[in-house]
Amino acid sequence: MSSQKGLRWRKPALKPILTSQANKQVVNVVDEEGEEPLSPSARLFHEPNFNVYIIAIMGCKNRIYPDLIRANLGHTLLRHPRFSSLQVEDRNGKLKWARTEVDLEKHVIVPEPEPNSIEFPDEWVEDYISNLSKTTIDRSQQPLWDLHLLNIKTSDAEATVVLRIHHSLGDGSSLMSLLLACTRQISNPDALPTIPSKKKNQLSLCGSGAGRIQRWIVRLWWFTVLIWNTVVDVFKFAVTAVFLMDTETPLKASPGVELRPRRFVYRTISLDDIKLIKNAMNATVNDVALGITQAGLSRYLNCKYEVENNLPKNIRLRSTLLMNLRPAAGIQALANMMEKNTEAKWGNWIGYVLLPIDIALHQNPLEYVRRAKTTVDRKKHSLEAIYTFSIAEVVLKLFGIKRASALSRRVIMHTTMCFSNLVGPVEEIGFYGHPMTFLAPGCYGQPHGLMINFQSYVNKMTFVVSADEDTIPDPHQLCQDIVKSLELIRDAVKEPRARQT
Repeated sequence: MSSQKGLRWRKPALKPILTSQANKQVVNVVDEEGEEPLSPSARLFHEPNFNVYIIAIMGCKNRIYPDLIRANLGHTLLRHPRFSSLQVEDRNGKLKWARTEVDLEKHVIVPEPEPNSIEFPDEWVEDYISNLSKTTIDRSQQPLWDLHLLNIKTSDAEATVVLRIHHSLGDGSSLMSLLLACTRQISNPDALPTIPSKKKNQLSLCGSGAGRIQRWIVRLWWFTVLIWNTVVDVFKFAVTAVFLMDTETPLKASPGVELRPRRFVYRTISLDDIKLIKNAMNATVNDVALGITQAGLSRYLNCKYEVENNLPKNIRLRSTLLMNLRPAAGIQALANMMEKNTEAKWGNWIGYVLLPIDIALHQNPLEYVRRAKTTVDRKKHSLEAIYTFSIAEVVLKLFGIKRASALSRRVIMHTTMCFSNLVGPVEEIGFYGHPMTFLAPGCYGQPHGLMINFQSYVNKMTFVVSADEDTIPDPHQLCQDIVKSLELIRDAVKEPRARQT
């Protein structure tokens, strides 16, 4: 098997100032003058009703070698300050980052089940990951992350790696970038993964022969629509925080869902099928992912009502998107930070976007993608995330972290689910020399009963349903409905008559 080159690393000098006599454990941290306070968004994720963890599931093509993982962690991931720092309270009760020496034996966990005791490996791995959502990590004793190495062969992989990270360490996209910065291409062990860059939408003003007045009219109209969309979205956010709730459906969780465990179920589908739909409908991969999600949720809900094909009309069902407004550091910048001690942008600047989900039974399956594209295009032309972030900041400064947490929880509880789509590497990569077969992110601890995450990798797309089983007792069925919806939309694209209707 291939392995990565070791990176030279000189362990930083740390000054021991904290000693725990109760468990005979010495915690080494830097001088208090170097401690950095947690950002307001990071503190938000420590509130009891918003204690969120990110789960990254990685399938491997071969057996995992724990010693190789530990050897590489020391000079890659641990060089990021957040992964080698405790969150400690100062004399005023405020949380600060305090650098510490990390005991990898406590962070790298390798379960050893009894030989021949696992009758159904897929269910065993699924149960193991679900059981992680029943636990938390003590922030006063160790940095808030751990890595679980499961040398259990499943139908998807020879072995599975599960990385659990507390959301206070960073936003989801930045943490995924950091994880990918620890990987290398299988075909070129010295090269970082290649992530497709997003094409910026350029405002098309007019042709070269258009006059100055026409160009200014287009600009004025574009700006007017932007302001109008932003005002409408911020107003809807405000009324959602006050009273506007989604329709009660079998997908809507009951209060207290953030304290209940999650079931993580994932499926891998063809990215080529998604691109086929994208190209045929002049859409994006994100449009198609949202479209098949809307179709799958509609199929699932239709079966939950007493009379099939009697899905109620005008169901209000929305997804809350938490968007980090800070420009995310690229994979190369994060790799340089770990290898050369350079700096990289990091942190949570969280804004909210309320995304309406179309729940209906359309005769033409392509209608789900059309409506998804319309919704996404409309949301792109709005400053909703910036202004909702500003509102949360004002509430935080005027009323404190408790009120800000209550506002966040209220908005999320008044919606139904969370949806995300992340772009992954275009070539096969290895995690410290272990070739990967798929990458699947999820979350637990949020006040939603349902989260659906899409993650691309090479020519595949893996989606994860993170479900509260009290709300959604059959998440495998929901996965099947999403897969079936993709098949129906793909087949419809291949029929010219369907595209013309």
